[in-house]
Amino acid sequence: MSYIGRFAPTPSGPLHLGSLIAALASFLDARHAQGRWLVRIEDIDPPRCPAGTANTILRQLEAFGLTWDGSVHYQSERHADYQAALERLVERGLAYPCSCSRKEWRRHAIYPGWCRQGPLHPERPLAWRLRSDLGTRPIEWEDRRLGHQCFDPAELGDVVLKRKDDFWAYQLAVVVDDADQGVSDVVRGADLLDNTPWQRQLQDALDFPAPRYLHLPLVLGDNGQKLSKQNLAPALPTDTPGIRHTLHHALQRLGQQPPCAMSHARVADQLDAAINAWNPERLRHITTGAP
Repeated sequence: MSYIGRFAPTPSGPLHLGSLIAALASFLDARHAQGRWLVRIEDIDPPRCPAGTANTILRQLEAFGLTWDGSVHYQSERHADYQAALERLVERGLAYPCSCSRKEWRRHAIYPGWCRQGPLHPERPLAWRLRSDLGTRPIEWEDRRLGHQCFDPAELGDVVLKRKDDFWAYQLAVVVDDADQGVSDVVRGADLLDNTPWQRQLQDALDFPAPRYLHLPLVLGDNGQKLSKQNLAPALPTDTPGIRHTLHHALQRLGQQPPCAMSHARVADQLDAAINAWNPERLRHITTGAP
């Protein structure tokens, strides 16, 4: 099977070190395998996506030498494909409309499935949920860093596929897009590990092939929290010395042991060396930590 990888940021803000590390690992994994590397902009939540941010992200990727194959894929243009997938799930009895608010079930660890036999309040706006209790269970797969994984999606609850405000939820959109783009390998942060059971369940329900998964160690800020836009992680540098130093640091964070002398080397030279030397086995020895 030919390798197709992807980086799929949400354009809620510019890239930071944590997102660079995820993009870099995915890029190196694809290029080392002489595969294709795609970029997808996950802009299905307009209130979280300020105008112009997607272009900022693309410029950042280019500045760090992370050039992609083909055209950029925008989820905001994919409504019809997500709707078709939802209708297939409804036909198979695997998705249902839900009128419940989070406040109503806040005392429960997961959504209790109150609307499985029909919405309790059909006059309200309706979300659509996955029947996690009816699909493939348990879900098992081999993560390329973490090894054997086994989850029961029913213990995670009936995840939302389409929100009450008519925006598509991440779980369905990512599954449809990965299948449509022929993605063979997903390299992403370990914070998304517990999303994988729902996605594997959806892949089975929609007769989509399952990609391989590699979940990366998280990068934490000085406060011990995940380095993220929500936690005000600083944007990547834009000056040439800063870009070169940050790229070298990101390679170190991925356990790739780039020579110290390369920290001032051109971006293209650093990446060429990193592609040749890429060894995902080194990721197994990395612990989550601060940058």
